Amino acid sequence: MQFKEKQSIYQQIAEYMYEQVLGGKWPDDTRIPSIRDMAVQMEVNPNTITRTYTLLQDQGIIYNQRGIGYFTTAHASEVARVQKKQEFIQTFLPEVFKTMASLNMPVEELEALYRDYMTQNKGRLYENK
Repeated sequence: MQFKEKQSIYQQIAEYMYEQVLGGKWPDDTRIPSIRDMAVQMEVNPNTITRTYTLLQDQGIIYNQRGIGYFTTAHASEVARVQKKQEFIQTFLPEVFKTMASLNMPVEELEALYRDYMTQNKGRLYENK
């Protein structure tokens, strides 16, 4: 995984894990890689993964079953969707709206672009991640 400099590594790994849940690769109530396995996969210190897993446990995405391992929660996909939607609304939409206003771009144009995008990418939203 290529890490960006502007965001902490544990948060970038959490984003990756969100993608796994939202993309259906880690369905609800599914065992996920151990801290050690994930550290090897991501090529990071296990302490970084521990921090990521703690964050995701606090958010209700994963849980630890002592002696067995980590699992996605029964409602991980819904919790992840709500979390990411809230983040999108608070972080990205204001910038999109600001840009649209400066370009005098009507909402209808954005809506049409969104519909076209969804038509062209149906079923492939998480393929390359």
